[in-house]
Amino acid sequence: MKRFLISAALLSGVMAYAGGFRLSLQGVKQLAMAHTSAHTEDASVAFFNPAGISFIPSKLSVAAGGFGVKTKVTYQNTSTLQSFDTDNPIGTPIYAAVAYKVTSDVSLGFSFSTPYGSHLVWGDQWDAREVVEELELKSFFFMPMVSVKLADWASVGASYIYAKGSLNWDRGATLLNGSINLQDDKASGHGFGLGFYFRPDQNLDVSVAYRSPVDMKAENGVATFNISQALYGGLGLGADGRDNFKASLPLVDEYTIGATYRVTPQWSLSADFNYYGWERYSNLTLDFANAKLGAGADPTVISVPKNFHNTKSYRVGTQYWFSDMLAGRLGYYYDESPYNDDQFSPETPSFNANVITAGIGLKFGQFGVDLGGSYNFFKSRQVTNPYYDITGQIKSRAYTFGLGLSYNAF
Repeated sequence: MKRFLISAALLSGVMAYAGGFRLSLQGVKQLAMAHTSAHTEDASVAFFNPAGISFIPSKLSVAAGGFGVKTKVTYQNTSTLQSFDTDNPIGTPIYAAVAYKVTSDVSLGFSFSTPYGSHLVWGDQWDAREVVEELELKSFFFMPMVSVKLADWASVGASYIYAKGSLNWDRGATLLNGSINLQDDKASGHGFGLGFYFRPDQNLDVSVAYRSPVDMKAENGVATFNISQALYGGLGLGADGRDNFKASLPLVDEYTIGATYRVTPQWSLSADFNYYGWERYSNLTLDFANAKLGAGADPTVISVPKNFHNTKSYRVGTQYWFSDMLAGRLGYYYDESPYNDDQFSPETPSFNANVITAGIGLKFGQFGVDLGGSYNFFKSRQVTNPYYDITGQIKSRAYTFGLGLSYNAF
């Protein structure tokens, strides 16, 4: 029984690292318009669609920005009515991008971003402390790219993705009167992006993009067992209470189609449809060097079903230029959770979400300043997950704000 609980807790940590949070925060202008993607005013389009950099109206464009994300999750046990809140620090995703026209038909670009990550703090007193007490996830995407104009109204682009990631995870081991830490700061993976961008007339932009899955390879993760030394031998641990593990941690693929229509020279409307391949999380496997934690033929290998399903999001946004210097932006989007109530995972809280966004843009010649924010209306969940022994109600709220800067050299 003890071995089973330790196994479940450890693997849940790896599953969270694999799924984590998909943070759609790679452009402040895009955030203010519900993260819609068919915008080519500056280099921030590079993450969303590599083909879009061909339509940036300057020879050199640079964009960078950062966000503050404040989240809070509340769990209430429906039997005892006891409630527990997370105490999460403010998250700080960042992005930077550059694009340069080598010729009138060929553009090169580079995007740096943090599309997955979270810092979740439940503490050591709540019902599911065996699953998670504290989790910190970080990811970094490095994406060089090229775009070629096929005609005045169409371009194609491709990017290479190199991803780096880190994990620091604490959870309780109450039956062993201790705790466990999982840590890895050298996970990496590779992928690619492909996109097409169309401007059939001066009032309409259409963006079609695909981003491949990225399998994050953790080759030398470290599990530290903070338990009595008398238990080391039975679990197959060394004298220091540590063991190494390997895992392949998939990040999902994404399909996006977006459009922007300029109703007037000052006013534009945008919309996106996104499809996410969360179904890749059907099973996850953790391979320990020595620790005998599994229940199968090879006790050093643990495999647990996840049963995630593919999801969709719908986004609409608008921008209006009140003058040559000031633009106002609004947006709304709906995002689906990738799992049902009976598969709820406290290490990766996820909800069906309705989100309102807003922001402003300021232009000072070649320089631009963007401000944006959002409020997430998460739908509460009544969860009964026998795998984690959780029964209760989960609620959450989240606020996001961002500041972006851009420079276009014509």
